[in-house]
Amino acid sequence: MGLLGKFMGQAPAKKPTDDVLLLHSIMCMAAADGMIEDSEDEMIRNYANTLPEFRDMDGQEFGKCFEQTIKIVHKYNKDMKSSLQVLNEIQSDAVRKKAFVLAVDIAMSSGDIDENEEEMLEAMQRILRIDDNLARQIVEVIALKYVK
Repeated sequence: MGLLGKFMGQAPAKKPTDDVLLLHSIMCMAAADGMIEDSEDEMIRNYANTLPEFRDMDGQEFGKCFEQTIKIVHKYNKDMKSSLQVLNEIQSDAVRKKAFVLAVDIAMSSGDIDENEEEMLEAMQRILRIDDNLARQIVEVIALKYVK
């Protein structure tokens, strides 16, 4: 650790940061059907730009973050569901909860939740260590957003 690292308390970045992992959780939910279409790619970028973690990033910074999430997926043989395992590395309890909230929101935004999305949400709940009561509350609140 260098001189500044000792004062700032930051170790060299070897693991993905929580913001990269948060973006990865968004991508996984958007790609629950196995692929990310162009419209979903744009939706991910627009959705992420509403979050404090990404709001102030310029296109190049966000692009680097996006590239890191793609590398994660490739590490897991391009299988989105398998790549969820990396979410275990999220350090912040708040970011873990936020990741699940965002995943539920993305799943509900498409209208009907299909079997692939349901399986992805269940896996995310388990990996992110979201208890059933909190998961139920999150689903109830997000569902209010999409009531007609």
